[in-house]
Amino acid sequence: MTHALITGGAGFIGSHLAERLLKDGYQVTVIDDLSTGQFKNIAPLEGRPDFRYAIEDIRNSTVMDRLVSECDIIYHLAAAVGVQKIITEPINTIEVNIGGTEVVLKTARRYRKKVLIASTSEVYGKGVSFPFEEDNDCLMGPTSRNRWAYATSKAIDEFLALAYHREIGLPVVIFRLFNTVGPRQSGQYGMVVPRFVQWAMKGEPIRVYGDGQQSRCFGNVLDVIDAIQRLATMSDGVGEVFNIGSSEEISILQLAERIIERTDSPSEIKLIPYAEAYEPGFEDFRRRVPSTEKIKRATGWTPTTSLDTTIDQMIAYYKEHEING
Repeated sequence: MTHALITGGAGFIGSHLAERLLKDGYQVTVIDDLSTGQFKNIAPLEGRPDFRYAIEDIRNSTVMDRLVSECDIIYHLAAAVGVQKIITEPINTIEVNIGGTEVVLKTARRYRKKVLIASTSEVYGKGVSFPFEEDNDCLMGPTSRNRWAYATSKAIDEFLALAYHREIGLPVVIFRLFNTVGPRQSGQYGMVVPRFVQWAMKGEPIRVYGDGQQSRCFGNVLDVIDAIQRLATMSDGVGEVFNIGSSEEISILQLAERIIERTDSPSEIKLIPYAEAYEPGFEDFRRRVPSTEKIKRATGWTPTTSLDTTIDQMIAYYKEHEING
């Protein structure tokens, strides 16, 4: 039985991955400090003989040494997440992302374990060539703006992981996630789809930042988990970077309208200037569109779940769990 270690495994994506791996016959260990993850995401798995967890910071090298020594493969998802948290807690963002990845890689090197590392579309920065391809140049904003701390820290994670692969042959695979959404996702840290759905369900105004013409591609979490697992199990691909995301592009204003329609909500849309929502000088991406040709060629993966279906899944989840936020 393959034993998988998931860092950040009590998070939105990590908990779905844990369920998928258990279904596939893996033994699963989760480590999460619950800074953004929630224990309720993995509570249904507690007590299973093939599942265990540790509530701890991945920068605790003693704990990580024990967990990595006992596993066969590492899925490194732990990171500081959410635009609001990134802007208000830049020290934590940088230290968790870079320091945590450093511990994971050093420990994986000690025991020669394969590592899949979750990165982000944010590493493309102010990219202007669409769709984003894995070898595109990355254009970051100035260091004087906290907005870019997350993107830069994740880029360092990628550099470090690829250095471990090239210098010592550590088997690493990097995947860049583009706006993953679905049931269990919290809007607490600025994630747009859960916030819009929850506001619409309560009939509250849907607050759209800027002019609403910025566009994104929202991928269903189960599609994303399938892509990650295909990367984990394919025979080659180590030392490579892959985009994972949907090709269904939508503006944030259109997203708000779509969610109002699917919730049959009386909510109105309210445009909020960035200056009121974030720190002065905040910069946003106008478009974020992935090319998924590379992962399709490597694994045959393509996204299959429509945005409407994903929104409906989230509405059903929030109705069942009566989530406010």
